[in-house]
Amino acid sequence: PQSPAMMDWSKHYRDGKDFMAHKDHRLPHRSQVTVADMGCGYGGLLVALGPRLPDELLLGMEIRTHVAGFVQERIKALRHQNAESMLYQNIACLRANTMKFLPNFFTKSQLSKLFFCFPDPHFKARKHKARIVSSTLNTEYAFIMRPGGVIYTITDVEDLHKWMVDHFVAHPSFAKLSTEEEEADSCVRIMITETEE
Repeated sequence: PQSPAMMDWSKHYRDGKDFMAHKDHRLPHRSQVTVADMGCGYGGLLVALGPRLPDELLLGMEIRTHVAGFVQERIKALRHQNAESMLYQNIACLRANTMKFLPNFFTKSQLSKLFFCFPDPHFKARKHKARIVSSTLNTEYAFIMRPGGVIYTITDVEDLHKWMVDHFVAHPSFAKLSTEEEEADSCVRIMITETEE
């Protein structure tokens, strides 16, 4: 979309029906996405979080066309298999380059949770500018995050972990959670066990 105001979220939730106006108490009544998974891969985190965050709209964003298509079909199948319980009506996936177009999708303070699971480490120093966590992009993330919102990161590359932590801590809008806060957050446990990258 050219701007967040032009984004019609209803067509991505509840199989194209008017999700936002649906009166079923088992469906969220929000009109905006509040949880996003940047580079969602094959959708494992979305699928795990959807039933656990039933009152939120979750969006996976993936740059690889065939992978985004796979996740969309996976969601469609899960919705069909769970038609009676109405599970997975609150998750969706879009093919998008979030590093270029993130502000086109989300308004100021829209998101309460933002996930970065196993992003490309871009090992070579000359490619570090292509990392999804950077000083410039962190300003965009700060814009779309609600006060008190949480950004989650996970990687199996120690250098990248240090890079992400250092860049977020250096930004005036972010502070690292305490170990106790991390351990109390169910999303941290889900992220550790349910991602498929």
